[in-house]
Amino acid sequence: MTETHKAMYEEVRTLLAAHAADRYASEVVAPMVALKSLEMNHLYEDLGMQSRSEMGKFMMKHFPSLAQNKPKEKLWKKYLYDAIGEIAPACATCDDQLTCFSCLVEEMHT
Repeated sequence: MTETHKAMYEEVRTLLAAHAADRYASEVVAPMVALKSLEMNHLYEDLGMQSRSEMGKFMMKHFPSLAQNKPKEKLWKKYLYDAIGEIAPACATCDDQLTCFSCLVEEMHT
């Protein structure tokens, strides 16, 4: 893992821990999600989930205050990295940017 990735991991982990529902979410789930956020697929896929809906329920259970503030049309990885002011490693090569960035596309057309 590069130094940049280590720093991003730590920032995402810290963000998640600050919104954790309990100690388990803070100490176990947050580090796991932060590590998976560095991978190259959608976050729900890298976490072994079947859908974005499943991901939303998972995040609501473990990080409710963060989940409540997430715009519906923004994907989780994008939301987390926007929150720390970074671009996720996978974003540059992602083929689903239209879905992920739809909230920004809509804002530009209003």
